[in-house]
Amino acid sequence: MDIRKVDLNLLLVLDAMYQHQHVTRAGESLGLSQPAMSAALARLRHLLGDPLFVRARQGMTPTPRAAALQASVRDVVQQITHHILQPSGFDPRTSTQPFALITPDIAEVNFLPRLLTELSSQAPHINLKTLAMPREAAAQALESGQADLAVGYFPDLQRAGFFQQKLFATPHVCLLRKKHPEVGERMSLSQFTHLSHAVVRPNGREHVFEQFLQRHHIQRRVVVELSHFMSVLPIIEGSDLVATIPRDLAEFFVRHGQVRYVETPMKSPVIPVHMFWHQRLQKDSAHEWLRQTLYRLFRQTH
Repeated sequence: MDIRKVDLNLLLVLDAMYQHQHVTRAGESLGLSQPAMSAALARLRHLLGDPLFVRARQGMTPTPRAAALQASVRDVVQQITHHILQPSGFDPRTSTQPFALITPDIAEVNFLPRLLTELSSQAPHINLKTLAMPREAAAQALESGQADLAVGYFPDLQRAGFFQQKLFATPHVCLLRKKHPEVGERMSLSQFTHLSHAVVRPNGREHVFEQFLQRHHIQRRVVVELSHFMSVLPIIEGSDLVATIPRDLAEFFVRHGQVRYVETPMKSPVIPVHMFWHQRLQKDSAHEWLRQTLYRLFRQTH
């Protein structure tokens, strides 16, 4: 028998007949009229080549063929009802599901310590993997399932097929060593333009502040160009250079090094930090939990 030609709704009819052994009551449990239930039972009899249920003093009693099928039919109906039609459950306390996050090194130092602390108490068996990649590769990674979530500044992901949620926005500030000989609590535009700078230009990432300076025709002396933000701290600690970086990263450096930051002398651009995910994971319960956790931990913290 070709299962493609079988109406699987007939399994519900058969299961209802087992429970009620009465055509009208079985039909009522399924929302079917007595004629519709009788017609469905007739189709079952034809399909299986057996009367299945015959009249008896107390209603309809199953034939040996029907009785032999009862446990299997009940199991199939329960499997479909509880495992296929019900939303998938997710228990962070017992789950071992891995998550892969696309993040630049800025996001790693800002997000991972607090997130790992949270996971250690709420989801101790979950593990994380971070991926660094050019912004144009992020969409394909999310679409293919290579990554679950992108956290940071990804303007290319603001398009159809992706969802996003804003966490916070961070301005740019000027980072310098604590005892910088020329800069006090504020930095003038003249100081900014004549001081020597360290500039971070990660491969494949948006250089928001650099583009801002070009649009406003502001020039400065660049002594060193770096490909990673994490190289900034030791360089600034040991020199009179200035680095203009997002404030959330500057705050991290201040906590861990002999540096301080001041506001930029111009109104610099603000970077919005979002979570991005592909539409295929929008209703996934494990992914929803991860997004809710990140949002609770980091929203409006800067």
